[in-house]
Amino acid sequence: MAEASTTIFHVSDTHFGVEDRAAMAWFERAVRDERPDAVVCTGDLTQRATHKQYSAAAEWFSGLRVPIMLQPGNHDMPYYNLWERFRSPYARFGELEKAVGAQLDLDHALIIPFDTNVPAQMRWPWSDGVVTRKKLDAALGLLRELHDDPRPKIVACHHPLLPERDGVKNPTIRGDMAFAELAAAGATVVLTGHVHFPFDQIRSRDNFAMRMIGAGTLSTRLRKGAPPSFNILRIGRSGLIDVEQRNFVN
Repeated sequence: MAEASTTIFHVSDTHFGVEDRAAMAWFERAVRDERPDAVVCTGDLTQRATHKQYSAAAEWFSGLRVPIMLQPGNHDMPYYNLWERFRSPYARFGELEKAVGAQLDLDHALIIPFDTNVPAQMRWPWSDGVVTRKKLDAALGLLRELHDDPRPKIVACHHPLLPERDGVKNPTIRGDMAFAELAAAGATVVLTGHVHFPFDQIRSRDNFAMRMIGAGTLSTRLRKGAPPSFNILRIGRSGLIDVEQRNFVN
């Protein structure tokens, strides 16, 4: 008998407003036919965080009819309303989160949310990640609480914590620090999006290793020749994680 497993569909960067409708329908069919235990989306649900785009995202995610966990991306803070962006950047995201659900209870995995966004930063554009002490401590606190739980601890955030390869500048400010501290606290995997192309790497900092798994996009904003795609994580009772990258062919 095959080992029981938990299946997670990892998707990112749906960018409602510039979504690829054919790719979205393809993903919907996969969810309907394969019934994963959960869908995790690692940010940029919308293109400009308008009410119309959030409404479309809420309808689509809730229509999947499986447990959902959503993380915000840099595109999910108001773009046209700077007052709201600085005063309550996630008010619109929060409404979507309540509409489709935020917490996951999975048999063979624990998902730890980690926010790598800030409303503004001392560089332009304001799109790349910034790790703040407060938000990192929140994720580390959850990891400490779950220290004795044997299930793999998977961090979900929007921005990759390390650059594509070592030896180049990290676009995520204090990402190296976050990677090292999360790995030291027991995280084994970090799921991200943002770069619109998939990857699966084992990286290390300060003698701590962690697996970095990035999802592509289901939008029309393609990069590096990568087609729309998503990842499938299959996590066994033993904690082993198998990752399948699935590409959309139109």
